[in-house]
Amino acid sequence: MSAASGKPVTVIDYGIGNLLNVVRALRHCGAEVTVVDHASQVTVMPDRLVLPGVGAFADGMTELKSRGFDDLVKRYALTERPFLGICVGAQMLFDVGEEFGEHAGLGLIPGRVMPVAAAGVDGKAHRIPHIGWSALALPVARASWDKTVLAHVNPGEPMYFVHSFAPVPENEEHRLADTFYDGVRICAAVARGSIYGCQFHPERSAAHGLTILSGFLEL
Repeated sequence: MSAASGKPVTVIDYGIGNLLNVVRALRHCGAEVTVVDHASQVTVMPDRLVLPGVGAFADGMTELKSRGFDDLVKRYALTERPFLGICVGAQMLFDVGEEFGEHAGLGLIPGRVMPVAAAGVDGKAHRIPHIGWSALALPVARASWDKTVLAHVNPGEPMYFVHSFAPVPENEEHRLADTFYDGVRICAAVARGSIYGCQFHPERSAAHGLTILSGFLEL
């Protein structure tokens, strides 16, 4: 049984998330998971909140707003309790997304969500979307991953990515982890206070990914 056994987590279901895999992975790590599909179901602020995501930024924001989750997430952020966004759920934390035009995000982390570079540092075109396993790297501006969701992860451990866009934080201090695609730096994870976001899918990243979810439960 995980050391995080019994920790309550609320997962937001807004119709387009990678919901089942996220819920299974959290339960595997010992969490007590509650799934909500409308903000009206949340009468007391949760201890931990997770926002999964698969698909386009604009569609995600439309669905969040239609279910009242945009306001809930913003109010939750003020409580300074642990929050984790995954893939598009991480992208929507930012001010603006550039997928299919410009669309306003939740504005919890300054920055934009921009296209992954179409070529490597050598100028040769590479596949978009960026799909597959890619190693995490410690950003220059960050001394370590201590006391974060990546506390039990070592630089160089691979995570599973599927994306054509990635967040570009305005402040380097909000970069929690980077990865490199043919030499091009991509923001792999972000952190601002108790708000975390992973561009990769921890729920699809085998043992290393489960370590991150366990780390989230320990916060």
